[in-house]
Amino acid sequence: MNLQDALYNWLTIKKVSDERKDDQAAKDTLDFFEEILRDDHAVTAIQIEQEPPFYIIHYKIEGKDYKKQFPIELIDALYESIESEPKYN
Repeated sequence: MNLQDALYNWLTIKKVSDERKDDQAAKDTLDFFEEILRDDHAVTAIQIEQEPPFYIIHYKIEGKDYKKQFPIELIDALYESIESEPKYN
Protein backbone atom coordinates (compact mmCIF):
# COMPACT_ATOMS: atom_id res chain seq x y z
CA MET A 1 0.00 0.00 0.00
CA ASN A 2 1.43 3.36 -0.96
CA LEU A 3 1.76 6.18 1.55
CA GLN A 4 -1.11 8.28 0.17
CA ASP A 5 -3.54 5.34 0.37
CA ALA A 6 -2.37 4.50 3.89
CA LEU A 7 -2.87 8.11 5.03
CA TYR A 8 -6.31 8.27 3.41
CA ASN A 9 -7.43 4.99 4.97
CA TRP A 10 -6.00 5.95 8.36
CA LEU A 11 -7.74 9.33 8.37
CA THR A 12 -11.06 7.84 7.23
CA ILE A 13 -11.12 5.19 9.96
CA LYS A 14 -9.79 7.66 12.54
CA LYS A 15 -12.88 9.80 11.90
CA VAL A 16 -15.09 6.73 12.47
CA SER A 17 -13.16 5.64 15.57
CA ASP A 18 -13.20 9.14 17.09
CA GLU A 19 -16.95 9.48 16.55
CA ARG A 20 -17.86 5.93 17.59
CA LYS A 21 -15.95 5.48 20.85
CA ASP A 22 -17.44 2.01 21.52
CA ASP A 23 -16.74 0.61 18.04
CA GLN A 24 -14.01 -1.98 18.62
CA ALA A 25 -13.79 -2.90 14.93
CA ALA A 26 -13.02 0.73 14.10
CA LYS A 27 -10.35 0.86 16.82
CA ASP A 28 -8.76 -2.36 15.56
CA THR A 29 -8.76 -1.07 11.98
CA LEU A 30 -7.24 2.22 13.12
CA ASP A 31 -4.47 0.29 14.88
CA PHE A 32 -3.86 -1.68 11.67
CA PHE A 33 -3.39 1.48 9.59
CA GLU A 34 -1.24 3.11 12.27
CA GLU A 35 1.00 0.06 12.11
CA ILE A 36 1.28 0.35 8.32
CA LEU A 37 2.16 4.03 8.57
CA ARG A 38 4.73 3.40 11.28
CA ASP A 39 6.29 0.15 10.07
CA ASP A 40 6.03 0.40 6.28
CA HIS A 41 6.44 4.15 5.80
CA ALA A 42 8.30 5.31 8.95
CA VAL A 43 5.64 7.96 9.64
CA THR A 44 5.78 9.65 13.04
CA ALA A 45 4.25 12.66 14.78
CA ILE A 46 0.92 12.67 12.94
CA GLN A 47 -1.34 15.65 13.56
CA ILE A 48 -4.62 16.55 11.90
CA GLU A 49 -5.76 20.05 11.11
CA GLN A 50 -9.18 20.88 9.73
CA GLU A 51 -9.14 23.80 7.34
CA PRO A 52 -12.32 23.62 5.27
CA PRO A 53 -12.71 22.21 2.76
CA PHE A 54 -9.76 19.98 3.76
CA TYR A 55 -8.33 17.84 6.49
CA ILE A 56 -4.59 18.41 6.50
CA ILE A 57 -2.35 15.70 7.91
CA HIS A 58 1.02 16.88 9.20
CA TYR A 59 3.57 14.14 9.75
CA LYS A 60 7.27 13.36 9.81
CA ILE A 61 9.40 10.79 8.06
CA GLU A 62 12.98 10.53 9.29
CA GLY A 63 12.66 13.94 10.95
CA LYS A 64 11.48 15.75 7.81
CA ASP A 65 8.09 17.49 7.87
CA TYR A 66 5.39 16.64 5.33
CA LYS A 67 1.73 17.36 4.87
CA LYS A 68 -1.07 15.89 2.82
CA GLN A 69 -4.59 17.16 2.43
CA PHE A 70 -7.85 15.36 1.74
CA PRO A 71 -11.34 16.79 1.14
CA ILE A 72 -13.43 16.72 4.32
CA GLU A 73 -16.43 15.47 2.37
CA LEU A 74 -14.47 12.47 1.06
CA ILE A 75 -13.05 11.54 4.47
CA ASP A 76 -16.37 11.92 6.30
CA ALA A 77 -18.28 9.80 3.75
CA LEU A 78 -17.56 6.44 5.46
CA TYR A 79 -18.66 7.69 8.87
CA GLU A 80 -21.81 9.23 7.42
CA SER A 81 -22.57 6.01 5.58
CA ILE A 82 -22.21 3.96 8.77
CA GLU A 83 -24.35 6.37 10.75
CA SER A 84 -27.12 6.32 8.15
CA GLU A 85 -27.35 2.52 8.32
CA PRO A 86 -29.85 1.58 11.10
CA LYS A 87 -28.24 -1.81 11.80
CA TYR A 88 -25.07 -0.03 13.00
CA ASN A 89 -26.82 2.28 15.46
